[in-house]
Amino acid sequence: MAHDGQLNMEAPVLLDDLLALTAAAVGPVEAILARATETVRTMVTDGGRVSNALVEQNQTASHGLAWLATYAQSLRQMQSWAERMKSEGKFGETEALIHQIAFGEYLWQIYGGIQMNQGEIVRLQDLGLSQDDQRGLMEPAIQTLTQGGNTQAARSRLVELMQEHSANVTVGASGLDDELEMIREQFRRYAVEKVEPFAHEWHLKDELIPMEVINELAEMGVFGLTIPEEYGGFGLSKASMCVVSEELSRGYIGVGSLATRSEIAAELIIAGGTEEQKQKWLPRLSSAETLPTAVFTEPNTGSDLGSLRTRAVKDDNGDYKVTGNKTWITHASRTQIMTLMARTDPATDNYKGLSMFIAEKTPGDCADPFPTEGMSGGEIEVLGYRGMKEYEIAFDNFHVKGENLLGGEEGKGFKQLMETFESARIQTAARAIGVAQSAMDISMQYAIDRKQFGKSLIEFPRVSSKLAMMAVEIMVARQLTYFSAFEKDEGRRCDVEAGMAKLLGARVAWAAADNGLQIHGGNGFALEYKISRVLCDARILNIFEGAAEIQAQVIARRLLG
Repeated sequence: MAHDGQLNMEAPVLLDDLLALTAAAVGPVEAILARATETVRTMVTDGGRVSNALVEQNQTASHGLAWLATYAQSLRQMQSWAERMKSEGKFGETEALIHQIAFGEYLWQIYGGIQMNQGEIVRLQDLGLSQDDQRGLMEPAIQTLTQGGNTQAARSRLVELMQEHSANVTVGASGLDDELEMIREQFRRYAVEKVEPFAHEWHLKDELIPMEVINELAEMGVFGLTIPEEYGGFGLSKASMCVVSEELSRGYIGVGSLATRSEIAAELIIAGGTEEQKQKWLPRLSSAETLPTAVFTEPNTGSDLGSLRTRAVKDDNGDYKVTGNKTWITHASRTQIMTLMARTDPATDNYKGLSMFIAEKTPGDCADPFPTEGMSGGEIEVLGYRGMKEYEIAFDNFHVKGENLLGGEEGKGFKQLMETFESARIQTAARAIGVAQSAMDISMQYAIDRKQFGKSLIEFPRVSSKLAMMAVEIMVARQLTYFSAFEKDEGRRCDVEAGMAKLLGARVAWAAADNGLQIHGGNGFALEYKISRVLCDARILNIFEGAAEIQAQVIARRLLG
């Protein structure tokens, strides 16, 4: 520690001081979170119970509580990562700088205002906290970290180290074991050779990712990664899924998202399917012999899945006829099955009357996307996230076999879908990290190559600061995501942790892409530059798999009980 109160990371002996400081800062943050939870709970409680109407009425406070809890968990996981890396001899100068900048920045935001997005900042007084409550953050450790953690000097030094170690797969040790890092390197090589050189053209031409890529990914085990071995998969961890999703999305989010559909379908069948359904479909999903798509959203329901209106009527043969409209269906045309949610009980208007089906169809092509009788539709043109295409579909007495009712029981569809959300959101958080990493890769190279006023852009402090904060926030989002994956692998409920990872990861990806485009200046606004694609791709992450507002609502409801 320097005498002026600034952190000085030049002497390795001070690493212990840094970890002691950051450890001392976690407790006061936890205390502030506990106090905020009490005050928000008071706002939203009626008759001794948390009221949904009051949670909605006090959305800024309840959603702000979710963000405060996300920051507290982020700091907790960064501290865990730092201590683990130190014990393994991997906590060098790069890791120390990332750690001190992360704490310096997030502690200041907790005290002064957390950015829920670029236009909404939530402050502790919005959560009902008084000035006396906030004095809990005036601990010496927090004051030292906020004053000396995230400085221009620290950011500049981090970027110097990033340039020296530009060949590294991640900036700073990831915290994963050697086996997972070997998986990362394998998929990074694939992305560099087979994805990155072509991704921008696929995007500009709005083309489907070639089947050759899907076949290669199938050979590499991507679609059966987490499917149990007895059903033809590899039985690997959700952490491995994170690494694969991260590196493929770093190449192109469309490629990184190909496995998401298989992950959702497999999770549905593993959790809710009959043994016969597992035996039939899981091996086919694992090998990519069968490509699935998820068919849930409707034009007028959006995030309110409980009010779906598409109906499935049982006929005399025990089969179903489906009628209704669906929208925002990714990769809908050339797939063989749909995990399709429809209302089987017409007397209901909520989640209780919904059922899930494994609906078979004939794959289509660009000329005839939906050749199967009883279904029609067309493409929705989108800004980004293009490699699989988005569609709207109309069903008119579309035939589904009775044996393809998931679990063989009606009325379980919503519950079955809820059981997949943890994995889907963990994977989406991993995709967000990949997109953010892509923005950083592209922008750092541009900042090195581009000369202005006689020197490289990267030599200008505000440019290097943008790159440094990308690296720092990517690591924060990464540790939060890995933690949620480890919780899932241990069989523990992790809907809150997965939601936090997705909430933060999506914001980090958008910030990285936006700042990356700013580094490019006018060139970033030109379609020919890759960063324009990354910006478009990053924007969807705050919307799909649960919009940021829905994520915050879910987290808040769980925190408030």
